Amino acid sequence: MNYIVAIVGRPNVGKSTLFNRFTDSREAIVNDTAGTTRDRHYGLVEWNGKEFSIIDTGGYITNSDDAFESEIRKQVKMAIEESDAILFLVDVNNGITDLDQAVADILRRSQKKVFLVANKVDNNGQIVFSHEFYGLGLGEVYCVSSMTGSGTGDLLDAVTQDLERADSNEEVNIIPKIAVVGRPNVGKSSFVNALIGEERNIVTPIAGTTRDTILTHYNKFNHDFYLVDTAGLRKKGKVTDDIEFYSVMRAIRAIESSDICILMLDAQQGLESQDMNIFGLIKKNRKGIIIVVNKWDLVEKSTQTAKEYTEKILESTAPFTDIPIIFTSVVTKQRIMKVLEEMEDVHRNLRQKIATSKLNDLMLPIIEAFPPPAMKGKYVKIKYVTQLPTKVPSFAFFCNLPQYVKDPYKRFLENKLRENFDFKGVPIQVYVREK
Repeated sequence: MNYIVAIVGRPNVGKSTLFNRFTDSREAIVNDTAGTTRDRHYGLVEWNGKEFSIIDTGGYITNSDDAFESEIRKQVKMAIEESDAILFLVDVNNGITDLDQAVADILRRSQKKVFLVANKVDNNGQIVFSHEFYGLGLGEVYCVSSMTGSGTGDLLDAVTQDLERADSNEEVNIIPKIAVVGRPNVGKSSFVNALIGEERNIVTPIAGTTRDTILTHYNKFNHDFYLVDTAGLRKKGKVTDDIEFYSVMRAIRAIESSDICILMLDAQQGLESQDMNIFGLIKKNRKGIIIVVNKWDLVEKSTQTAKEYTEKILESTAPFTDIPIIFTSVVTKQRIMKVLEEMEDVHRNLRQKIATSKLNDLMLPIIEAFPPPAMKGKYVKIKYVTQLPTKVPSFAFFCNLPQYVKDPYKRFLENKLRENFDFKGVPIQVYVREK
């Protein structure tokens, strides 16, 4: 389910603080200076079993008030075009400003679902000041404090109300969708062109040539899948280019709607923080993953180079280290077919279903030999395990005291599953439930 919610509003109304609270992260930098957010921040929000992606659109920083207003109008229009719903943040302490009025005018004319959010309502006495915002003509006002979290539960209830549960009504597509993702200029479009054998996508040395996500049906050499070339997700630098915002949203949408993601790295630059952000997004969305290290022909090599490089990558992705890593050169087409073979393997692993009897025969003796540690003098007894009917491999372990089974033991269970069954390139979910 790829449902995107964008946070819009003038600078310094608390968009980044709300984003951090929803995503349970500290990804967006928070500062009292207007326009601190220059990058696009994107994350996954989970609420009562439902999920959606959220974008912190950020405040543009310019010197003149007029330019400021036109930039924010532009940002709002882009958010309307690319998202499914919009959170419009206003500041209860400032009342309605001209800029709020301008944003509201655009939102009223849009066909999108808009949630008007009065932020910085830190106590009940301030609720009365929020009534002024009904004058914007956008319906109900949700009073929240992004700093303390009050009111955010009701807001999330409202946002997810129309959202179907993640796996319902979703057609299971037999043909897998493969998204090629990574930072700008790592060779994503060249990789797609090399596979399909034609110059389908424009390739230039300028980072960010690909703006849209481009879908290609690949059916050769007994391989059948859809290939999605996405715009590069960048982090640093002031993003003044309008199209950049579309590109990020479309790349996120591509990750969400795919089955497997190929994360492309530049061999000369290695794994950088933005690559880890993208890796985190793929993992959070529980997609199959293959890491392709491109431009390998440009690296000076000894016999140990590939081994050392692999170890370095897996050190960063730990504890999820069961990932295929392929070293390629798209220009010379080195090991391109190896990527196709890995894609088939990861897709098979993703759809793998293990019989309950086989799971219990294998896992229960392991659990008996290495039981969960006793807590407060109580012993945890895991009696039964089964694979859940979900799109990605998920396993439920039933026991008497699930609250005493902590993350290290869940990782132990995951590792044992991986040792005995092939789940390479696939994130596994382990749940412990009361029998």
